[in-house]
Amino acid sequence: MAVRILVGAQLRRLREERGLTRAEAGEPIRASESKISRMELGRVGFKERDVLDLLSLYGVHDEQERATLLARVREANTSSWWHPYADVTPNWFQRYLGLEATATLIRTYEVQFVPGLLQTEQYARAVVRLGHGSAREEEVARRVRLRMDRQQVLSRPDPPMLWAVVDEAALRRPVGGRQVMRDQIEALIGIVTKMPNVKLQVIPLAAGGHAAAGGAFTILRFPQQDLADLVYIEQLTSALYLDKREDVDCYFEAVNRLFVEAAPLKDTFQILDRIIRDLDEAPR
Repeated sequence: MAVRILVGAQLRRLREERGLTRAEAGEPIRASESKISRMELGRVGFKERDVLDLLSLYGVHDEQERATLLARVREANTSSWWHPYADVTPNWFQRYLGLEATATLIRTYEVQFVPGLLQTEQYARAVVRLGHGSAREEEVARRVRLRMDRQQVLSRPDPPMLWAVVDEAALRRPVGGRQVMRDQIEALIGIVTKMPNVKLQVIPLAAGGHAAAGGAFTILRFPQQDLADLVYIEQLTSALYLDKREDVDCYFEAVNRLFVEAAPLKDTFQILDRIIRDLDEAPR
C-alpha cells in the first residue's frame, strides 16, 4: 500500500500540472471521477494500461520516466509485507501500515502504552491480550508477530526518524507484570542509546496537565512534497486519518508544545534508569 500511495500521489501531481480535473482524467480510461480520486489516494490497485493512458494524457512521453512509474505500478500491485497477517489486521490499520512504511518522520505521543514500534515481544503480548482478551493463543501470537515485523522499519537502510513523547505514567504502569515492564524499560534504554533515528522524551508526572492530555496520536511526514502531513488517531474498532490543513496544524502545534513540556532528551536515560530502580525497590 505504501508504493500505491506514492504512485497515486505522482499521478495526482501530473494531472494538476496539466490543469485537468479528475472527471477529465477519467474520460480516456472510462473511469468515474470518484475512481480517479481513489487511484490518487492509493486506495485501489492500478491497471498498467490505464496508467499508460493517463501518462499520455498528462504529456509524459519520456520512455524512461514512463518505465519507472510502470515499475512502481507493478510493485504496488504485489502483496504488502503484512498480507499474511490479513486475518488479524483490519483494513483501517492496513492503511496505516502502508503510510508508516512510507514516512520519513514519525512523531507520536502515547499516554497509556509504550509506542508499538518500541515494544518488546512480551510487553506487546500483554498489550494484545488487553485488547483481545477472548482471542486464542494462536491469534495473539500472530498479532504479536505482526508488531515485531513492523518494527523492522526502524532498522532498514533508510529508516524514518521516530520522535516519541511518552507520558511517564505509561512507563510506570506494569503492563504484563513487573519483570515484563522492567525488561521493556531496559529495551528502551538500549534503543535510545544505540539507534540515532529514535528520539524519546518523557512527560514527567510532576508536569501536571499538558498540551495533548486528550489522547494518543501520531503525525506522519512523507518524502514527497505533494503528500501533506497526516494525523493518525487510533480507536478501539477504527481509526481517524486527518489531512485537512487546519486539523494537521492543530496537532502539529500540540506536538511541538509537548517537545517543550517534556523532559529534555538528555534526561531520558536518567528517567528510565530511575523507573527501573523504583521497580526493583518496590515491595513484592
